[in-house]
Amino acid sequence: MNVSLLDGWFPWALQLAAAAVFLLALGWRDRRWRLRRAPIALAVAALVTAVGAATVPALAGINDPIPSALWLWIGVTIAAFTVLGLGWRGARWWRRLLAPVAALLSLVAAANALNISTGYYPTLDDAIGELSGAPLPDQITLAQLGTIHGRTTTGRIVQVDIPDTASGFAHRQELVYLPPAWFRSVHRPKLPVLEMIGAEFAAPDNWIRAGDAVKTADAYAAKHHGFAPVLVFADATGGFKVDTECVDGPHGNAEDHLVKDIPPYIEKTFGTATDPHKWGVAGWSMGGTCAIDLTVEHPGVFTHFGDFSGDHGPYIGDQESTIQQLYGGNAAAWAAHDPATVLAHHAKYKGVSGWFEDGDQEHSQIRAAQELSAAARKDGIRTVVTTGSGSHTWQTGAASFAQALPWLSQQLGLQGTHP
Repeated sequence: MNVSLLDGWFPWALQLAAAAVFLLALGWRDRRWRLRRAPIALAVAALVTAVGAATVPALAGINDPIPSALWLWIGVTIAAFTVLGLGWRGARWWRRLLAPVAALLSLVAAANALNISTGYYPTLDDAIGELSGAPLPDQITLAQLGTIHGRTTTGRIVQVDIPDTASGFAHRQELVYLPPAWFRSVHRPKLPVLEMIGAEFAAPDNWIRAGDAVKTADAYAAKHHGFAPVLVFADATGGFKVDTECVDGPHGNAEDHLVKDIPPYIEKTFGTATDPHKWGVAGWSMGGTCAIDLTVEHPGVFTHFGDFSGDHGPYIGDQESTIQQLYGGNAAAWAAHDPATVLAHHAKYKGVSGWFEDGDQEHSQIRAAQELSAAARKDGIRTVVTTGSGSHTWQTGAASFAQALPWLSQQLGLQGTHP
């Protein structure tokens, strides 16, 4: 199942199969079909697709660019159904059968076109694993912690149900990565912690399946005598289609959950560090925006951040829409969560640091990083701004985290590193 969905033979085979089956369903048939019904079927599909491309993103509140390949395959899907309807009479049974098969293959090709543009599911195994809720490699329960030998060379992923006592936020099951050093003795080191936040359309395990965060942390630990930060894969949205931007609002108290529920639970359950200077937050896309926002708002909880491909601040389309949808029309609440505004009105920060990184094709995110870094530095925050390669995909986020982890570990005061 370790077949790439992003490049290689599988995406091409899927598209070729969808195109071939559609052409067979369309067929040459008779003169009337070729000159009248088939052109009408294709024209209707093209028109419906064009209308959808022009209206659906705005109606659905989608602000990110949608790949043209997605609309192409949606068009083929619609065309398969119009061909089935207009060509039903007089068509052979196998053509009637091929049309829905072509629609299904085209729909899968459309879904994978979107997947390629985001890097959400790198492999077929990742897609099946997340969609089926299968356990992650090295995933254990709290009850199984005592069964791990102290000489383990890899960390473990622990599934946790964090109480929403302070927030009342209806979140999904979250995950915690414990590095090898955590298992070595009863008197464990009080390891630093990074909360890890994903994108707008996200699940807590995205940083593991798509962002390679555990592989990156294990590789770092292997070079540092088993030491790495504890990683908390948090649920900042409560649902795949929910966009909270990590603020308290109509979708629930996401901010309170991240700030008030998670830290005390992690500190008590896993004996981690409690000093805010040993706590940080990192994220990709929406999560990157959340990372700087939570840090500048709550420096008594998080002192360090990793902003990977984040925006200028929490937003949904434009400022007016953001104020209405995220804050229920409260402009003061928007200002209190806009990083640039918070930085402009906050006293000088002490000991706070942040890493900004974007892909070289993420032009708006690069501008946001440069502007926020300049504002942060004026307010006493140490920052690093760097540009990697890539577009706005999880693979860019994964590379950014791998690049930033050694620096973040130093800022967090991890044992064996030197700030």
